[in-house]
Amino acid sequence: MLTIEHFINGQAFDDQGRYQDVFNPATGQTVAKVALGSQDTVEKAMEAAKAAFPAWRATPPLKRAQIMFRFKQLLEQNKDKICQLLTTEHGKVTDDAMGELTRGIENVEYACGAPELLKGEHSRNVGPGIDSWSEMQPLGVVAGITPFNFPAMVPLWMYPMAIVCGNTFVLKPSERDPSAPLFIGKLLKEAGLPDGVFNVVNGDKTAVDALLHSPTVEAISFVGSTPIAEYIYATGTAHGKRVQALGGAKNHAVVMPDADIDNAVNALMGAAYGSCGERCMAISVAVCVGNNVADDVVAKLSAQVKTLRIGSGMVAGQEMGPLITEAQLNRVSGLVDNGVEEGANLVIDGRDIAVAGHEQGFFLGGCLFDHVQADMTIYQTEIFGPVLCVVRVESLQQAMDMINKHEYGNGTCIFTRDGEAARYFSDHIQVGMVGVNVPLPVPSAYHSFGGWKRSLFGDLSAYGPDAVRFYTRRKTISQRWPSSGVREGSQFAFPS
Repeated sequence: MLTIEHFINGQAFDDQGRYQDVFNPATGQTVAKVALGSQDTVEKAMEAAKAAFPAWRATPPLKRAQIMFRFKQLLEQNKDKICQLLTTEHGKVTDDAMGELTRGIENVEYACGAPELLKGEHSRNVGPGIDSWSEMQPLGVVAGITPFNFPAMVPLWMYPMAIVCGNTFVLKPSERDPSAPLFIGKLLKEAGLPDGVFNVVNGDKTAVDALLHSPTVEAISFVGSTPIAEYIYATGTAHGKRVQALGGAKNHAVVMPDADIDNAVNALMGAAYGSCGERCMAISVAVCVGNNVADDVVAKLSAQVKTLRIGSGMVAGQEMGPLITEAQLNRVSGLVDNGVEEGANLVIDGRDIAVAGHEQGFFLGGCLFDHVQADMTIYQTEIFGPVLCVVRVESLQQAMDMINKHEYGNGTCIFTRDGEAARYFSDHIQVGMVGVNVPLPVPSAYHSFGGWKRSLFGDLSAYGPDAVRFYTRRKTISQRWPSSGVREGSQFAFPS
């Protein structure tokens, strides 16, 4: 059986310790085993990154960017192989895998602008004969801990920018689908990145805690659930690290009476059921303003959910694949059970789906609830599965009050033809990413991604301009060269 190893100092590495099975979610079969890094393994990776830092820090930004350009080309040349790995271990359909990789490549493209992004600022004669300027200097060894749902894209949010800023990097990807991030990381070596600048350690909490407690690691980026994000942030900052920790979500879509209902329903289908709902930006709540709107939305959604093409992501034309693990399947199915017990109306029940030829796969059909209330578990909890809840309200303000009271503030959207309503919603909703007739308002690579409230711990969001700020320290230098032969007396007043 295939063993998925670590990648340290430019070489495959296996410490011959613990292993964990990696499954194909569509078949339920084990396809590989992944090495779980020990503390010694993590320390080996950090030693390699620390040793590589001085020379990489001194490498001109233009040369760093040239490596990123070659890396981008290699990603594009290997896109079919990468998407196959994504689909095999995660389960998402091929088109979705290609979309994930494309968004990741956009972040590499942005990182190629390092010479421009790292220019700093300069002011001449801020005082008599005194010039002042700022520099963006790298932190040192930094780390990323990434989730299973975007094994290609989320790491690419982190290390391309960290590396072009002059840092060295240790990546701890999800142990559930580790092949794609490992394969992509090896392409960096092929692109010309010096050994030790980028390292991959597969593992579980043991590896995470080793990174959090290490004095070598200067900063940690994390994407995952809110409880873990809070733990990462609290532990990392307590050990003097800079931390950005992106957590969970409960993303609402408000459907106004004047909305184009057909377009809104089509958008909700993709946003709720795409990638089997395993997205931090997935729409899991449709808030319908008025019963007539709700009745129309539920009727149209029901017709489409019944016809979802569900199966192995390797089969062309599928719209939804399986959940990542059997444990996740049981968890989501249990939350559907809970919704029924608490009194929500389960309009479409996907719990008994059978996919021919894949009976052991981790499949759950699309589920649709109506008449969901704010005190129900399925409303309060991030389900992370193909479950859409419809909530009925009487006004836009009531919808906004409900959204603003929720503990998460990751993403939201509004479907409307009314510019005044859209502007009011955008201005006053307490959510970090907002869409107007855009169901998944994921910012482009040259903007930054991040929610509010318990969806983000830390002051800086992911990728875009905030990534430059996160992975560098600003140093401001003031310089004066007195004219020869000029002697000045002591100055005791504060300089002005």
